[in-house]
Formats: sequence, C-alpha cells, structure tokens
Amino acid sequence: MRPLARSLALREFAFGEEDFTALRDLVKSLTGINLSDQKRELVYGRLSRRLRALGLTSFQAYRKLLAADPQELVQLTNAITTNLTAFFRERHHFEYLRDQVLRPIAADPRAERRVRIWSAGCSSGEEAYSIAMTVVEAVPDLSRWDIRILATDLDSDMLARARAGTYPAGRIHGVGPERLARFFAQRGEGAAASYQVVPQLAALITFRQLNLMHGLPMKGPLDAIFCRNTVIYFDKDTQRDLFRRIAVLQHAGDRLFLGHSESLFQVSTEYTLIGRTVYRRN
Repeated sequence: MRPLARSLALREFAFGEEDFTALRDLVKSLTGINLSDQKRELVYGRLSRRLRALGLTSFQAYRKLLAADPQELVQLTNAITTNLTAFFRERHHFEYLRDQVLRPIAADPRAERRVRIWSAGCSSGEEAYSIAMTVVEAVPDLSRWDIRILATDLDSDMLARARAGTYPAGRIHGVGPERLARFFAQRGEGAAASYQVVPQLAALITFRQLNLMHGLPMKGPLDAIFCRNTVIYFDKDTQRDLFRRIAVLQHAGDRLFLGHSESLFQVSTEYTLIGRTVYRRN
C-alpha cells in the first residue's frame, strides 16, 4: 500500500476533497492564509484535535458548527495559524534596529523623542520582548522618551501567553545570561523553573488582537515594523493589498523588517531593500 493510501486508511475521521476545499476557502477568507494541496495533512491533523475536543465524529459536522458558531471560527484560526518564534530570532534585525534606528535617534538632539514600533504577528511575545530589550539597551534616559511597541496577532491563545510574559527555560535560550539577569525574574527551580519578564519591558508593549485582512486601526507614523514570517502564507494579491495599507503608516526613511524567506519583489514599490530583509520606506 502506498504511504498516502495507508495514511488515508488509518485516519480517525473521513476527510474528503469537499471538506478540505471548504475549510481552505474559509481559512483564506478569514485570515488571508493560502493553504496549498501540500497542507492537506496539516489541516487534517490540527483540526482533528478540535473534533475530538468537541466530541464530533465527522468533518461535515464540524463544518456545520463553524457555520453556526462564530466562537469556533476563533478556534479554527488558532489551530491553523503557525506560531514558530524565538527570542532574538534573526538576530541581525535587532542589531540593525539598535545601531541604525534607535541609537541615531537617541543621539540626535533634534529628535522628537517619540518612537513607535509594530510587531505584526507577534505570536507568544518573544519578538515584542526582544524589541523591548533592544530599546532599553539602545536608548539612555528612557523615562524622557515616548516609546511604544504595539504587538498584534490573530491567535487569541498566543496573545494570552504573550501578555503573561512567562516562559519555560527551554524558550529563553536565545536571550543570553546578561539579558536574562537584567530582564527576567526566575520563578521556581530546576526543571520547573520559568522566567517572567520584568515590568520595565512589559510597560513598553501593548498586545492587541488584529486580523491583517481587516482595516489597520493604528494611525502611524511607525518608525519600524516587524512583519516577519507572516506574509509567506499569503498569495501575491493579498500581500500587495497588505503592504499598500502598511506603507501608509510609515514616512520616508522608516524601516520594515521581513522574514528570511520573504520579499517585496513584485509586491510593493513603496520600499527599497537596504539589507538582509530590511526595507526602507521610499
């Protein structure tokens, strides 16, 4: 028996073409995420957990529930979205933010002393807290500045974890001992140890749920936007629309950071590539 046929035979729930197509179309309309045929097993695996949790016996029944219960649409979104993140992931972006954005502003006596940064697709908060640590390290006399970090995500479960700001030892390996001592308070010992971000970091960040397919409520201007490893799941038309709306939020010279597999080639002419997935607003 071929591997795919064996997988189908072992499935707990029947999952036909009609089920996959209907769920794919619904996910696209809700989130902008474009699920290819190669994501069929991912969709089945993640949503099977919802069927078990709800006591359902078929994807047909689950689709009927989605049509009747808006709250389950939230759970669908949470199940499908990918939330791979880490502290200081793609470290060169934070070094660039420190050296090319924050320190020049801090050293300029004519600077407005206002900085706004957006972490779009913040997941469980590691990116936003990494930005906050970079801000604290780069800007002296922080109390004299008006600095805010907006961190948004579609997944309500991830946002709850981000707001809590508590991470097990296995999640803070990218922080380093000096930052760990300065920016985290240890809770517990040994294998049960966890680390809580200090109030100084938490005070810089506002976490909000936001669907990038909807209107963007912020007014800008935004000095820096981190929109990393998010648009890779969107088709080109969806990307063009999103970056058209994002560009309005930035002035000439403001920075945009994308993920290592993402590009604005044939997507937007409002930005110029100036570094490793670092763009400048034209």
